[in-house]
Amino acid sequence: MAPEATLSHLHRADGSATYTHHGYCVIGAVNGPIEVLRRDEMPEEATVEVNVRPAVGVGSPRERHLETLLHNTLRSIILTRSIPRTLVQITLQVRSLPEEETSIGVNTTLSLLPHLLHTALLALLSASIPLSTTLTSVLVAKPLANSSKASTPLLSPTANDLLRSKPIRSVHVFAYSGEGDLILNESDGSFSYDEWEEAAELAEEVCCKEDGGVDLGEGMQVDGREGQNLGNWLRTVIQNKVQHEQRWKLAR
Repeated sequence: MAPEATLSHLHRADGSATYTHHGYCVIGAVNGPIEVLRRDEMPEEATVEVNVRPAVGVGSPRERHLETLLHNTLRSIILTRSIPRTLVQITLQVRSLPEEETSIGVNTTLSLLPHLLHTALLALLSASIPLSTTLTSVLVAKPLANSSKASTPLLSPTANDLLRSKPIRSVHVFAYSGEGDLILNESDGSFSYDEWEEAAELAEEVCCKEDGGVDLGEGMQVDGREGQNLGNWLRTVIQNKVQHEQRWKLAR
């Protein structure tokens, strides 16, 4: 199933986005730049606040860990020095998870992380928050090899793919900037450096390479248009947003 994105649909937020992929659905809202409490104010930079809300129940240490990863990654691309003494507030509500989420046998924090990153980025773009670059993220899983054949890494697997491939030896989440720089690397499990490097190369192909990129399933689609990789998909989302905001020019 290809990702779907809807931007600027929440009327009480400065920016918003809903991202749906592989059974995960996340709603993001951004408010900012807004007034910041005096105790959190920084004289030369903006304060970035990230809140993650689970699909069911109240937040747990899992959500707090996700908030830390998201805060560090998003702060590295937000031009905080261009909007000092203000607050950029990012709220991410997990709306739904795949039915197989509880039994996939991997760190569910990592399986959710790429979807949260994409939702947050789209909401920041919707709110016109100044950014130094964009980002794309992907999950790579390495099943445990058996005696008959070597394991093949799973690229952006669905929860059902992970369930069928159990046991999973390691999972990796990578995020790359628009310039192809690695800005997030989180891994869990047992793996060698060569296996990590193989996973990183696959993730870079999906996130960055325009020529010779690897297709993900049926391809990335936005409004029925298909691209080769996550970078092309994100550019299409941004292009559609700009065209929508400038539609008044065509109506004259």
